Amino acid sequence: MATRLDIGEQEQLDQLKDFWKAYGNLITWLLILALGGFAAFNGWQWLQRDRAQKAAVLYEQLDKAVQAGDAERTTRVFTDLRERYGSTTYAEQAGLAAAKLLFGKGQLDAARANLQWVAENANQGEYRVIANLRLAGLLLDEKKYDEALKQLPADAPHAFAGLVADRRGDILNAQGKAEEAKAAYRTAWEVLPPTIDYRRLVEAKLTALGAPPNAGVPVLIPAPVPGGASQ
Repeated sequence: MATRLDIGEQEQLDQLKDFWKAYGNLITWLLILALGGFAAFNGWQWLQRDRAQKAAVLYEQLDKAVQAGDAERTTRVFTDLRERYGSTTYAEQAGLAAAKLLFGKGQLDAARANLQWVAENANQGEYRVIANLRLAGLLLDEKKYDEALKQLPADAPHAFAGLVADRRGDILNAQGKAEEAKAAYRTAWEVLPPTIDYRRLVEAKLTALGAPPNAGVPVLIPAPVPGGASQ
């Protein structure tokens, strides 16, 4: 048998009804939006994982084509990977790998196009810098010095600063701007860690320009021993 509500309980129930009447629709919509957002986030994560898995399969096919030296298949797979999963890291890696193979095959225009795509579209800053450095190298070989300099990033991560400076030195040296080239090589030599063998190559370039890195280091002359000759 149902019990009758006392006056206090009835007032609370009436207040709750009034509150729900005033704000019930708003609360319902907020809940729907929150649940919808949660579902959308989970769906987005699933979609990203699915895209990454499919991109990985295509990258494996491209890697096999590169290992086999099959430029035609490499280009075909990279085009597919770029168009379908261009926002993935696999596409960026594939672009660099394909460009290297095509360059080795003498297909310079195709190699340049792949590098340009990576330089303009890569999400990973490291891959953009690598693509720009390689593009600058291609343009240097073609004696397109001004274009090559424009490819060098001004905001490269510190790990690449030495390589960027070295490539700038190569371009300036090819232009006959020896003093500017020395300055660029000097920057590269100072930035590159002493443990990296590539630093020796930069040192050789400086030496060839008559500016060996250690030329400005003063020679320390031992102080004379008091009383003349040493004992």
